[in-house]
Amino acid sequence: MTRDARAFWLRAPGEGEIRPVTVPDPGPREVLVRTRYSGVSRGTESVVFAGRVPADQYATMRAPFQEGDFPAPVKYGYLSVGVVEEGPDALRGRTVFCLYPHQTAYVVPADAVVVVPERVPAARAVLAGTVETAVNALWDAAPLVGDRVTVVGGGMVGCCVAALLARFPGVRAELVDADPARAAVAAALGVDFALPADAAGGRDLVMHASASAAGLQRSLELLRPEGTVLELSWYGDRPITLSLGGTFHSRRLSIRSSQVGTVSPRRADRSFTDRLALALDLLADPAFDALLTGRSRFAELPDVLDRLGSGRLPALCQLITYDEE
Repeated sequence: MTRDARAFWLRAPGEGEIRPVTVPDPGPREVLVRTRYSGVSRGTESVVFAGRVPADQYATMRAPFQEGDFPAPVKYGYLSVGVVEEGPDALRGRTVFCLYPHQTAYVVPADAVVVVPERVPAARAVLAGTVETAVNALWDAAPLVGDRVTVVGGGMVGCCVAALLARFPGVRAELVDADPARAAVAAALGVDFALPADAAGGRDLVMHASASAAGLQRSLELLRPEGTVLELSWYGDRPITLSLGGTFHSRRLSIRSSQVGTVSPRRADRSFTDRLALALDLLADPAFDALLTGRSRFAELPDVLDRLGSGRLPALCQLITYDEE
């Protein structure tokens, strides 16, 4: 027996469509999930939508339940929240998060879903994948009590990192972004805000998430001697140019990368599921609602991704609703 469902596919770079799909009955160790919400990860999904995934990163950038191959046609996405309609008794009727593409219903192994805590609204839970990235980044960065920390780039990842830094004892975090409108988001998250030209210097640690050469250059300029920039941006196939002829060597500055596809070696004993469960627990904080900046119906998703990629739709996380299904 199969069920009818619908899924978003990238037909060709810059061209999305909604396709009918069939969903089989779940097996004994599987669950059938009916989607309530999904979130658009603007940075990564815009790169995928434009067909700008570098060829040597095709395997690395595959989402857990992706179908098709880069550049297209491909079914991509990884921020899905729904209700388990069929499956083990312990999961049936529970709201769950899954790293699944945008689709109205799907079947996955039971261990691929993580239960959303009752104190976390289902809509907010779509941020779990991005908060997981922030958790891993902070495991990599390992800030200390009292550190002076700046986050450059007020997108989804940067804002999630800033929100978690606001909880660190003695850390006065500053969010830096070229868009003055991010000041209101920073205030909601409980961190300071500055435009790039006004950012505080002498920082122990800078987390860079603007996906721009200018942002990375400014991150280096904000460091104290022997300070570190943790690079969280993903540039796709765009080359990035830096000027390292100034104080980079004389001040012994460092640039390190963080990548969510690998659990930080500092927490090698923790699984991906552990990390997602922690992210969902952290989402009990209503401050994260500031990152949900718009709602669209699932049927509108091809147009939404087109407008996000071109900049005509400014958003942090665009929430996709499935109520009409």
